[in-house]
Order: sequence, then structure tokens, then C-alpha cells
Amino acid sequence: MTSDIPSPLAETSLATALRTGAVVLDGGMSNQLESAGHDLSDELWSARLLAEQPDAIIEAHRAYFESGANVAITSSYQATFEGFAKRGIDRRESARLLTLSVELAREAARRAQDEGVRHPLWVAASVGPYGAMLADGSEYRGRYGLSVRELERFHRPRLEVLAAAAPDVLALETVPDADEAEALLRAVRGLGVSAWLSYSIAGVHTRADQPLEEAFALAADADEVIAVGVNCCAPEDVDAAVTIAARVTGKPVVVYPNSGEAWDAEARAWSGRSSFLPEQVLGWQESGARLIGGCCRVGPEAVASIASTLSSR
Repeated sequence: MTSDIPSPLAETSLATALRTGAVVLDGGMSNQLESAGHDLSDELWSARLLAEQPDAIIEAHRAYFESGANVAITSSYQATFEGFAKRGIDRRESARLLTLSVELAREAARRAQDEGVRHPLWVAASVGPYGAMLADGSEYRGRYGLSVRELERFHRPRLEVLAAAAPDVLALETVPDADEAEALLRAVRGLGVSAWLSYSIAGVHTRADQPLEEAFALAADADEVIAVGVNCCAPEDVDAAVTIAARVTGKPVVVYPNSGEAWDAEARAWSGRSSFLPEQVLGWQESGARLIGGCCRVGPEAVASIASTLSSR
């Protein structure tokens, strides 16, 4: 496998596609891997399989492509130099694994097309928040006690490696804090790859309790950012967030909530019942959402329903 696998739709950028209609995102990587029998009870979460079982990641991406997803979000959410270092993995190997996350998604796209998938496919390189590296639930709180400059220094090296792997877009996702969003927006400048910025929210505030109007405004004039929105939030919080994001930034909105179940960081398990309904996506689309999918606990069947709902529209 090599890094020169071209984008399956290299002649059309994702940003261009967003100006003409809705694009379907994939669902949760972790739940798809777990449903295939892989144990993710580990601080590296799905990133552990980059080194140990890369084919499992290819198959997870492929399942979503074959269900109708246009975009695969890579397994690099929890992949960081610092997180790998805790396992004794040096920086050179860590960089290889980060690059591999993009290559695996590209390979999944190639295999899906070989199997007859004909809808356009893109790869989004996942960049999780600082709290994901801590693996203690901090990505649902923010406010790590670090300055914007310190957070920028944390994120920039990983972003440079992922950008060099040539994804179609960088997914700055599950950001709980406007300060970290500011750091990410600084870190992504000059990399030559577009990005989307997606917050984890509670109601109409970030997880760090900042108003979404202020949080989204940070990206309004960022040329690199092709979409803003929310992910890994409760489905019922999406409607207001989409309206605010579209109004404040004028950019296409990205939306991929979780199933509505709650994550227990101490038990490292989900609880509650799903409240995700694929038919909700029509309302989100009407309000300005153009990148639409699911996050944790949203699987290929739900993504297929999303794709079918949007295509029927």
C-alpha cells in the first residue's frame, strides 16, 4: 500500500460538491470495529489497530462506503505523538501510523469502487481534541489548563503529517472549547489542505459552556475552513446548532451527532437509548447542513438510511 493512491474523485473537490448538494458522511468507526469483534478498551482506542490490524480499519471504512457514505473519516482521532509515545512508539513510527490512517481510507475507497460503488468518495483526516489524547473524557469538558499557544504547539506537528498524506480535508472534530478551536485554526494555516471545524456541544453552548455564536464566529473568516458544525452531540441539539452555524459563518454546515446514548468515561461504556432518527436529516439540510452523517453508535444501516433519505429529496 502506498501514499500515492489518488483521490477517487480527484477532479472535484469536496468544497465544490458542497455548493451543489448534500454529502453523506460515515458513522462511528469504533462501533463498527467493535461489531466486528475488536476490543477497543484501550487508551489508543481505534488508533491501536493502525499498528495491529490495519485491514480491520479498511473493512470498517468500506462498510460505510458501501452503505452510501461519500466521506470516510480516518482512524486518527486518538492518534497523537504523545499518545503513541506512552506505548514506546517513537516519532518516526508515529508519523508513519498517522500517514497510514489516510492510506487505509484511500485503500477502502479503491476496494469499494472495485466492488461497484459509483458515488463520489473522499477522505477526511480526523484530528481529535487534546482531551482525546488524555483518554479521560476531557474532550467532553475542555478547559485543560493550557493556553491557545500551547494547544497550537500540540496540534501542529500532527496536522503537518496528516496534511502531507494528502487527504481531501482535515476534520477538526469533537472540539469542546473555543480556545482549542482557535488553536486548531492557527495550526491549520498554510498547510494547503482545507478543513472543517466541528464542536462537541450541549444545547447551544460548547462543552466548555461558551455560546455557539462566539465559537462559530472564530471560523467565519478562515479561508481554510469549508464547513463548520457539530458532532458527537445528542441529535436533539443539532437543529439549533445548524441554524446558528449557518447564520454566523455563511459556510456550509457539517453535522454528525451520536446515537443519543451517553458516554460514561469512568466505565468506558455507553448507556441509555438511541434517539437518532435518519429522517431528521431533512430538517438539518433545510437549515444549511451539507455534510451529514453520524458519530458514535451510528452504524452502516443508519448511514444507508441517511443516504437514501437525502437522495430521495
